[in-house]
Amino acid sequence: MFEVFYNQAIRKMTVAFGSLFNNVYVQRLNSSGDEDSRIRVPLGYGPKEKYIRRLREASTIGDSRDVEITLPRMSFEMTSALYDPSRKKNTLQQRFISHTENEKIYNNYTEVPYDFNFGVSAMVKFMEDGLCILEQILPYFTPEFTVTINVSDINQKVDIPIILNSVEINEDYEGDFDSRRMITLDLDFTAKSYVYGPTKSSGIIQKAI
Repeated sequence: MFEVFYNQAIRKMTVAFGSLFNNVYVQRLNSSGDEDSRIRVPLGYGPKEKYIRRLREASTIGDSRDVEITLPRMSFEMTSALYDPSRKKNTLQQRFISHTENEKIYNNYTEVPYDFNFGVSAMVKFMEDGLCILEQILPYFTPEFTVTINVSDINQKVDIPIILNSVEINEDYEGDFDSRRMITLDLDFTAKSYVYGPTKSSGIIQKAI
């Protein structure tokens, strides 16, 4: 029943999701209200707890200087995958594509719908930076934003709606007055994507009796 195949559908969908947040900037204003500088927010894959621990535990980089973490910073990760029966199609339906170069026909069965949940976290030093990040993300999700990816030669230009489910702003004031204030923004998304079965190949029928 099972065979080895890899369409990279989940990987391509994850890369497409992360690319949405590649060009988020934070603006710093001067006393007159004009833009003084613009900082690009770095984006990494991983849970926010990893960066919180990095912030709270000082490290050393060879020259005996203690370095914590550079803020602002964003991260994202896939948290779960859930089958979506409401988007199910006929299981026996197939897609075909022919290659004239090698005279073969390729086909696979219909895709299987899955909802992939993603969490995006932003860690900032100032609340103004966090609000600046939010305003560059929220207007595009109403509450969904559609991306298009090419999964394979058979499944091209697949539209994937990405839905913004919730936004949470957390401020941690625990500790003494010398402790750093922790400001994190957590955004929850759902990508309505698909997974695909193996691709089969067969020769072109040139003669029928």
